[in-house]
Amino acid sequence: MPDHQQQDVIQEEPIAAIATPVGVGALAVIRISGRGVLDIAQRLFRKSGHPDFQLRESRGFTAHFGRVYEREGLVDEVVALVFRSPNSYTREDMVEFSCHGGPVVVRHMLQALCDAGCRLAEPGEFTRRAFLNGRIDLLQAEAIGEMIHARSESAYRTAVNQMQGNLSMKLEQLRQRLLESCALLELELDFSEEEVEFQSRDELKEQLMQLLEEVQKLVDSYRHGRLLSEGVATVIVGKPNAGKSTLLNTLLGEERAIVSHMPGTTRDYIEECFVHEKTMFRLTDTAGLREAAEEIEREGVGRSYKKIGEADLILYMLDINQPDWLREAEVIREFRDTYSRAKLIVIANKTDLSAESASRISRLQEETGCDVAGVSAKQGEGIEGLLRLMSGMVEGLDKLHDASVLVTSLRHYASLRNAGDAVENALELLSAYAGTELIAFELRSALDYVGEITGKVVSEEVLNVIFDRFCVGK
Repeated sequence: MPDHQQQDVIQEEPIAAIATPVGVGALAVIRISGRGVLDIAQRLFRKSGHPDFQLRESRGFTAHFGRVYEREGLVDEVVALVFRSPNSYTREDMVEFSCHGGPVVVRHMLQALCDAGCRLAEPGEFTRRAFLNGRIDLLQAEAIGEMIHARSESAYRTAVNQMQGNLSMKLEQLRQRLLESCALLELELDFSEEEVEFQSRDELKEQLMQLLEEVQKLVDSYRHGRLLSEGVATVIVGKPNAGKSTLLNTLLGEERAIVSHMPGTTRDYIEECFVHEKTMFRLTDTAGLREAAEEIEREGVGRSYKKIGEADLILYMLDINQPDWLREAEVIREFRDTYSRAKLIVIANKTDLSAESASRISRLQEETGCDVAGVSAKQGEGIEGLLRLMSGMVEGLDKLHDASVLVTSLRHYASLRNAGDAVENALELLSAYAGTELIAFELRSALDYVGEITGKVVSEEVLNVIFDRFCVGK
């Protein structure tokens, strides 16, 4: 694989793809990139009113109105936008055709381009070429994919921040400092017979401790970064008939879950997303928690507990009008202690059916030590108060996208964890007065782990996994 940081642009075989959503629309954009695409476009394109116009001689960043022809005749009237290497998205020569958005029109356009020498692009191939040709690093390439798939304002802003290269810059600074320390140790190995020390061990130890602290800050930022990019995993739990499915439907504003007075209606969990105040919540409605008699319901309850263990936020729901409503306080306390990594809100449902709801909610708050929201999920009462509590549980998430560095990817998180472990190993070796070659080995490992994130060190397999997630045409 060529060095993606090189300045010389590699013009690979020409590719073509639709860059706009497939379907009927006013316009569709079809892009081509690679070796000889200006000649390919020239063979198909005729500029209106200029029969001798040569598209291949056009300057970059210029648009031309005309027509595209195939063997059978006219395909469509289009606008051809020319980008010349290296000033394009891929850093190769590129042309984008804006044509009418009908699927038949698009099919004829793509067929004409393939007949003229292009092949259909693979998912993410344009962005992959941008990475290989050094226009962006791997982290920025992933950020582009995250921006396209963002489902909340916070996720979008976080992706834009990473696309601008703030995290890449931070990682490059860390990498350069590791590289300097590693180079000095390698130099010592070259002069091992003379027992020369190019950097004092106390100075190296101080530098590595600072590096470890900075790496740990990035690792710690992943929890918040994941919530921004993936959404807050929110699980609704409680006994059967507490109103969990009704609450899900109310929060979503649609009849997503079946609601019935019969206990055990929800046999498996249901997942949907909704956005409130820029934060996305991934809601999961679970099977009622009870000793199930049927095998299918037992499986549903087991899956419920699995989702609870993965939750960031637990909404424990109970019917405030049941005779044993206060006895659930003990169960709630157990939930709070058992699933302490998640935040917990108690929802006292069906407040519209009892005049004692207010006093019972107050008592429940005292007994559980948790925030309690009184609602009528069926009537929609108290939902705004619940949403305020939910937003308060993730307070500040909407401001986190302004942070200059925030880790949002599990791949980045894992690499940083490994880099931190390697630096920690190097510090332990320093304290044990170990040999220079052992310390250098750990620092080289840390260097490689940091390089994996931005693509300084990357395998073909990793690239395939990343770019296969992209849509065709990006």
